[in-house]
Amino acid sequence: MKFLRSPAATPYLLLLPAIVVILAVVLVPLLVSFWTSFTSYNLVRPDSLYNFVGLRNYKRLWGNDDFWWAFGRTVVFITIALNLEMVMGLGLALLVNRITWGQRTLRTIMMFPMMFSPILVGFQFKYIFNDSVGLVNNALFSLGLISRPIPWLVNGWLANFSIIVAEMWMSTSIFAILLMAGLLAMPKDPIEAAKVDGCNALQVFRHITLPFLMPFIWIAMTIRSLDVARAYDMVKIMTNGGPAGRTELIWTLMTRTGYQNSQMGMANAMGYISILLSIAFTIMFYRNLSKARVFMGGAQ
Repeated sequence: MKFLRSPAATPYLLLLPAIVVILAVVLVPLLVSFWTSFTSYNLVRPDSLYNFVGLRNYKRLWGNDDFWWAFGRTVVFITIALNLEMVMGLGLALLVNRITWGQRTLRTIMMFPMMFSPILVGFQFKYIFNDSVGLVNNALFSLGLISRPIPWLVNGWLANFSIIVAEMWMSTSIFAILLMAGLLAMPKDPIEAAKVDGCNALQVFRHITLPFLMPFIWIAMTIRSLDVARAYDMVKIMTNGGPAGRTELIWTLMTRTGYQNSQMGMANAMGYISILLSIAFTIMFYRNLSKARVFMGGAQ
């Protein structure tokens, strides 16, 4: 009790409400879901919550082809989306950084796509890629490039391509804004010295600009990988995992297993494997971030 009355206890007392909320909203559901991943919990049989089955759910997932296809598709989706967003975001940041008039306005406009809800973006691109009334097919018809509608959301490969395009439209600006911050923080002296020594624009970018931006790139990769790894909204709206499950990702399969099939124990097991995937990407990006900082002479 003496500690509670002392000034040293003030920070802890001020943080206590936040700690209680975090425990109630985050930690308790996390522990419950972790427990249910080791049970045969079924939504229509509440008593199954206490039926401990050990690693049975994880063993079943090990031999589940649908799960591993969704897992592999998620890894490919993360890899392609992140790299394309990074390249386009870097190009956009470099272009905007060279503009001397209206740069603040352009930076504000760049933020608009990331303000939209993923559900709204999903509906938007579901209409854009619709095979009969979609803007893409109508534009191609008008240009005389096609003679029959392209089934963007019906063909498996094209459906995945459409989802990646929607993801890029919404999230490329995140990379661009973070890299713009790196460009604004970059010292001008090394660039001016390189130009005096006769380096062209490509050499300056390769040996000075890009190495300086690499820590910012890996930070952006880390942040975006956590979002893309749990992609659900746009996939649900645009294709609902179809056609024939060819756009099914871990989170869409997990929700279908948990809420449509009522196998919540199995769905939570999928969720924790998804968490391991996110941790793996985060560790990889953090190691690259540390290497980039060491290369630039920063602290490890």
